[in-house]
Amino acid sequence: MLPALSHVRNWIFDLDNTLYPVSANLFAMIDARIGEYVRTLLDCDAEEAHRIQKGYFHAHGTTLSGLMAEHGTDPHHYLADVHNVDMSVLEVNEALVEALARLPGRKLIFTNADAPYAARVLDRLGLGETFEAIHDVHATAYRPKPDPLAYRGLCNAYGLDPAHSLFVDDMARNLQPAKTIGMTTVWIDNGSEQGPGMDRGFIDYTATDLGAWLHSILETSE
Repeated sequence: MLPALSHVRNWIFDLDNTLYPVSANLFAMIDARIGEYVRTLLDCDAEEAHRIQKGYFHAHGTTLSGLMAEHGTDPHHYLADVHNVDMSVLEVNEALVEALARLPGRKLIFTNADAPYAARVLDRLGLGETFEAIHDVHATAYRPKPDPLAYRGLCNAYGLDPAHSLFVDDMARNLQPAKTIGMTTVWIDNGSEQGPGMDRGFIDYTATDLGAWLHSILETSE
């Protein structure tokens, strides 16, 4: 293990566009379904639905949180609808599977999606048995990343010491609260949609490919 990461006991990973590449376009399909959900719910045109969708995403962390706050949307109905996508676009990344298997310590998923969807994604990626738990949007009481309470809730739920934890996410803004409580942070800079620009001094490591980065830190002492 890279000496600078020898303190890590808990490896925490985002799901979408982190464990699989943006080029798979799975989240693009979800994004389109979210836009259609907003359009139908609010009876507006596609342009206005997109404006509302992205406005809620940036202001509330997720479009769902905005819809719940402003329109009382049922999260279960929403998630079942927007996650009804074709998983065949996902492929097993053997390098990533191998690297995750070699990581010492606990491995968890921390996602703004829900556990049933996350489980389907993990199965398609050959990672169905890799992670100890999936901490999803229901577990955060619908206060998703980057709400600081979501990170505290994750640590409390699984007895995680942030000082011995590393968090990986493709959304840079989701790493700031993790860093604030003492986690090591890794940004997967792969071209996924980001929020407005900000100082990114809270990012400890940047990678374009998670599997390659994990192999690089594991092979340092070999």
